[in-house]
Amino acid sequence: MSDPAAPPVQRTSRWVLLLHTITFRQARALVPAVLGLGAARGFDGGTVTVVVLVVGVTLLSLLWATLSWWRFSYAVGESSVVVTRGLLSRSVRTVPLDRVRGVEVEAPALHRLFGLVRLKVDAAAGSVGATGEELVVDGVTRAEGDRLRALLLVARLPPARGRHAASAELDPDVPQDHDEVVTRFDPRWLLYSPLVGGYLAVPLAAFGALFRLLEEVPDRFVPDLDRPGLPDGTLAALVLAGGLVLLVGGSVAGSAVVNWRFRLVRRGGSLIATRGLVTRRHTELEIDRIRGCTVSQGVGMRLVGAARASALVTGLGDAARRGQLLPLGPQDQAWALADRLVEPTGPLRRHPAAARRRSVVRGVVPGVLVLVAGVALTALAGWWPLLVTGAVLTALGVPLGLARHAATGHATGPRSFAVRSGWLVREHVVLQRRAVVGWQVSQSFFQRRGGLATVLACVGAGSGGYAARDMAADEAADFARAASGSWADTLSPAR
Repeated sequence: MSDPAAPPVQRTSRWVLLLHTITFRQARALVPAVLGLGAARGFDGGTVTVVVLVVGVTLLSLLWATLSWWRFSYAVGESSVVVTRGLLSRSVRTVPLDRVRGVEVEAPALHRLFGLVRLKVDAAAGSVGATGEELVVDGVTRAEGDRLRALLLVARLPPARGRHAASAELDPDVPQDHDEVVTRFDPRWLLYSPLVGGYLAVPLAAFGALFRLLEEVPDRFVPDLDRPGLPDGTLAALVLAGGLVLLVGGSVAGSAVVNWRFRLVRRGGSLIATRGLVTRRHTELEIDRIRGCTVSQGVGMRLVGAARASALVTGLGDAARRGQLLPLGPQDQAWALADRLVEPTGPLRRHPAAARRRSVVRGVVPGVLVLVAGVALTALAGWWPLLVTGAVLTALGVPLGLARHAATGHATGPRSFAVRSGWLVREHVVLQRRAVVGWQVSQSFFQRRGGLATVLACVGAGSGGYAARDMAADEAADFARAASGSWADTLSPAR
């Protein structure tokens, strides 16, 4: 007998059957098996065979999609959300609403064609699968997605007060009847894209796939580019220039697809980020669950004054993407956004001279090893290129070590603390004191000789821990106490 107080059980839209059939979502894993079976039975590969395979896989995909849809249901009650799934093995998952940390609404291109969206729910109740997403409801209408998002986020923590508030400007207690635009992506910021390694990876991967395809093209279809009359090196220069243009254009296009019409607004006690050209994403974060902010800058971004800003939110999966509050823009806007989220700490304290020496030594050692090998090969076989390479690497190790040391630092404030590290990608992390759940102090053999230590702040957000590397060992306990409270008084470096 069913419970009359239980929430009504619902299913996704029937249009998802057609969507999953077109994309072979359920039957995709069986395509290699079908092809292998066909090869084993000696199909001749003619038109009839291809049609039979396509029709068979399509019907199998439709059947599987129908069974999966029929066996999937969800229900949102006053205190929890329940998702039931599975064909042969049934799975029922219940998550309390007060454990929901964030909801992302995705609308890929095909989903928008059928008027559907996909919901991804993060909850502090343990992750399921490799993606770490608690619940995924794929194939509901846009109106139903908005309703579910509102229901899932209705159970919020008690209002933050005093030192528990995220900041004075983003206090969840402040009533708000309209959307406040916090930041909006400026199309001119796309010019920063060629300086970001993640956006450069897209055109590089496309070039690699294109070159592999050209290797399979018969020679008679490949144009002869070795034309007489061109000066030596002209063709190579033209190819290089064209490659650079395509690389820059590809990175800009990739950034535009991901960040198209990015907009961050504050609505009541939440921050809402929307973005995407092909796939529109709507991510909602509770302000009271924000524990800190990171401002990251690659080498190229630092040269032109660009940066990225992300929020550190408790229980948020895929925080590197879903926590982004400014995907790419001027560094002054990134810092202004970080200051609104977390109270600033003031200037960082540099790490001691022993840390600088250790950083320089670590930068020089690889070059010295290559240099020693080059000296041996030059003396024994007269092969000197390795000797020159070692000398160059050793010389470059000095400024590299100095740059690494200059990137480190730490600071404490009344309600927050900060650590900074990294050279290729410099990451400045500002955390609230309440974010810390533990401390870890570690010392290598060489750190003990230099009076240094690495202090790791364990937090329940972001990557889970942020370190102040090579700080003075006798400052570790004072830093931890000032950053979290008197409970860290017993902290001391390892003996």
